[in-house]
Amino acid sequence: MKSLTIREVEYVAYTLAKETMTWDEPIPEFGSRFPNILESCLIAPFQSFGGKPAYSGLLGKAAIFFYLLVKNHPFQNGNKRIAMTALLYFLYKNKKWLKVDNQEFYNFAKWVAASNPKLKKETLAAVEKLLETYLVNL
Repeated sequence: MKSLTIREVEYVAYTLAKETMTWDEPIPEFGSRFPNILESCLIAPFQSFGGKPAYSGLLGKAAIFFYLLVKNHPFQNGNKRIAMTALLYFLYKNKKWLKVDNQEFYNFAKWVAASNPKLKKETLAAVEKLLETYLVNL
C-alpha cells in the first residue's frame, strides 16, 4: 500500500484544493502550516503496535488519515478541503477513487470537523462507511 509524502501533499493535494475549492475562504501558503502536525497525520495510518497494524486495510488507513487531517488542523485554513484532496490522491495512488458528489463530500468533511472527539471510534466508522459506499476501482 502506498502512502503520501509531504511533497505530494504540497504539490498535489494542497495545490488542487487551493485552485479548485476556494469557496468563501482562501487557503494560506503551504509554508504557513503548523510544524509536525501534517507529518503525524501522514505517519499515523501506518503505525503498528506489537507487530499488528493500528489501522487495517486501505479503508482503515484512509479513514484515519482523513479524520486526522480534518481534526488536527495542520493548516491555518482549508483543512477540510486539503483533507478531501489528500484523501483522493491517497486513494488514487492505491488505484481507487471516490465517486461522490463534491458538495456531499464537503458536507461530510464539515460533519467530521464538528464531531465530538470523544466519539472518534464512531466517527471513524462513519468515514469508513462513506469510503465503502463510494469507493471505485480505477
